[in-house]
Amino acid sequence: MYEELQSALRQDAADIESALCDWLSPAYSGDTVLAQAMRYAVLGGGKRIRGFLALSFCRLFGGEAKMALPFACAIEMIHAYSLVHDDMPCMDNDDMRRGKASCHRAFGEANALLAGDTLLTQAFEVASLNMDVSEAARVRAVRALAQGAGALGMAGGQYYDLSDTCASYEELYRLQSMKTGALIRTACLLGYYAATDKVDPKDERNIAKYAEGIGFAFQIVDDLLDVRSDAITLGKPIGSDAKNDKKTILSFLSEADAEQLAARCTSEAKAALADYPGAQILCDLADYLLERRF
Repeated sequence: MYEELQSALRQDAADIESALCDWLSPAYSGDTVLAQAMRYAVLGGGKRIRGFLALSFCRLFGGEAKMALPFACAIEMIHAYSLVHDDMPCMDNDDMRRGKASCHRAFGEANALLAGDTLLTQAFEVASLNMDVSEAARVRAVRALAQGAGALGMAGGQYYDLSDTCASYEELYRLQSMKTGALIRTACLLGYYAATDKVDPKDERNIAKYAEGIGFAFQIVDDLLDVRSDAITLGKPIGSDAKNDKKTILSFLSEADAEQLAARCTSEAKAALADYPGAQILCDLADYLLERRF
């Protein structure tokens, strides 16, 4: 059913992986244990969904994928840093990620902490060195990365997650729109900024609506898989939310209601792109993420 999408995902993931290998080579990252930990955290795993979004939105708005490739690498580096820190004992304290030992288990807590810090900062270097786009596009991209990863984005969402202050569904939605949704929205916008310097607020709003829809649906499915799947299938521990007494969508909704909400979010995401020729692959991605089992 998703043959064309899966082929595109594989090809883009391979291109992103190759580019990440270059950006994480000794020329940019050195050749220390720190550099090894960075490469361990980023390379050889992950679905590269955020990177795929950046490349796909670039193509949707008339650009070539190579124009967004450094931006895709930057977003994947930031995502990897967030996972390294998320797994650490002071956060979720998980020993497994992407089917292998989490970074702090493989390299120690101090090296994992530094690897995450360095991946975050190096992501901005990578974005700033994208010579296939205009200076204006680079500035927009760097700003979007900072906002998406910062106090009103992913890091702020992680703070709310650790604080366990979610007393309602609305507060959980705010948390997830920051922790998960902000970086997905950033990935989509990066592709748009790579493709054009003529930024239209209407396009930005529609892109944000799409990202918001798939982002929340993605997190709902994650919450469902955390109670339905197994560690081998997911490549990470299951039941960690319950272990850490964290609020999830299942704290407020039944599994059936959560499934219906994820489907509604997915439909709203696809509707946001209804007027854009060539958006079918992004609509297929929304359905694919809704139906995923890993």
